[in-house]
Formats: sequence, structure tokens, C-alpha cells
Amino acid sequence: MIARIDLRTRLSICAKKARYVSEADALSAIAAATITLRHYACDRCGKFHLTSRTKGKRIPRPASD
Repeated sequence: MIARIDLRTRLSICAKKARYVSEADALSAIAAATITLRHYACDRCGKFHLTSRTKGKRIPRPASD
């Protein structure tokens, strides 16, 4: 299971960002990126956006098998 991050997005920022209809689409974009990105569900548009912000955010530990 992949942990989702809940962030508040300003409407002006939401309008400028790429929107991904599904979490899978957002994860595909992250896999193709050359920088560290994370996805989150936008509280404004209901779609997924990407962010490179990590300050103050916990990064989930990888699941041990």
C-alpha cells in the first residue's frame, strides 16, 4: 500500500499544476521523473498533483518483506 499525503493546495497553484485523474497516472509520472516527487490528492479539484516538497513531511519506510 502506498501512503497518500494530505496537503492543502491554494486555488492559484492548483490551476497551474498538471492534474492526474488517477493515483496510478500520478505514480507513472513519478517513475518517469528525474527528481524525487510525491503525489497527493488535491482538495480543490479532486485530482492528483505532484510535489517535490519534503520539509516537515514524513516519508514512509519501505515495507519489509
